[in-house]
Amino acid sequence: MSLIGKLIISYLIVIAVGLLILALSTAFIAPADFSRHMGNMRGASGMTMQAMMGSDMQTFESEIDTNFRQTLNNALLIAGIAATLVATALSWYISQRIVQPIRQLVKASHHIAEGHYHERLPMDQGDEFGELTRSFNRMAAALVETETMRQRLIADVSHELKTPLASIKGYMEGLQDGVIPSTPETFELVHREAERLQLLVDDLQELSRAEAAQLHLDIRPCDSTELVTLAAATLRPQFNDKGVGLETDLPTAAVSVLADVERIRQVLANLLGNALQYTDLGGKVTICLTRGGSMMQFSIQDTGIGLAVADLERIFQRFYRVDKSRARASGGSGIGLTIARHIVEAHGGRIWAESPGPGQGSTFHFTLPLA
Repeated sequence: MSLIGKLIISYLIVIAVGLLILALSTAFIAPADFSRHMGNMRGASGMTMQAMMGSDMQTFESEIDTNFRQTLNNALLIAGIAATLVATALSWYISQRIVQPIRQLVKASHHIAEGHYHERLPMDQGDEFGELTRSFNRMAAALVETETMRQRLIADVSHELKTPLASIKGYMEGLQDGVIPSTPETFELVHREAERLQLLVDDLQELSRAEAAQLHLDIRPCDSTELVTLAAATLRPQFNDKGVGLETDLPTAAVSVLADVERIRQVLANLLGNALQYTDLGGKVTICLTRGGSMMQFSIQDTGIGLAVADLERIFQRFYRVDKSRARASGGSGIGLTIARHIVEAHGGRIWAESPGPGQGSTFHFTLPLA
């Protein structure tokens, strides 16, 4: 039952109790009290009812009216006191039932604010408080995951920075000590490590702009098949070098989409690069275009290592890697898919991944609005 329903029922219960007490008072207390007043009146006057009826009628009626009013006031006073006590007890009980979950929520929120993200509330109600409790627990679980990702982010960034810095430092110390010769090859190695640092910094800056919705987009009508063709042509030499096939399944007629050409080429390059990275020799990657309603769907399907269900839900989180053992040189920094998601969503589309399971390949889809 909803909280509003419980409150309405509680009010009705209090009203019903008050009416019941008033009815009981009228039925039992008022007659007895009225009889007592009448007896007192007869005793004080020393007359019987018959004698009283023979006396001055106006005086008699006045005394009857006074006794009736006193009786009614006494009955109402007793009923009011009893109803107040019962209503107070019921209100206290009902308010405790309402306030208790709020107190628990306040206490748990204080623990969350202090960094105890594993705080949870018992879900034993089916009303709005139960829904609030479930929302609070979901929020706490999201905070736990965010904190875990934050710690992983710091560790990953530290690792990504540490590796090339240590390499550069080692080369420079070797050059200073004369252990490593000052050859163009040595300087090329140092330069390559510096480029790795620069690429990581550029990725982080791009991610920061993407998550802050500050990406500059030059959206205009463009040919979707041309986007795919150019992206495939750019990366085909890398596919040939690794021995992985790259195929396209495109519509015969040109279909225009609203897109920033450079940004969507960046998305395609990232998805194709991932497909190439996780597809072994002899495998195949296929790019498909499918029109559905007012959107064009881009699909990159590979025959690679596949994804587990948990990976499908988290693959677009920053710095998340399916294979935690892979370094940047082999598995990327885990930023590219996050940036791709923000780019696609900034275009008004969406991006998602599908896979039958580990070892069975995967497919990445994203949509763009038609021009």
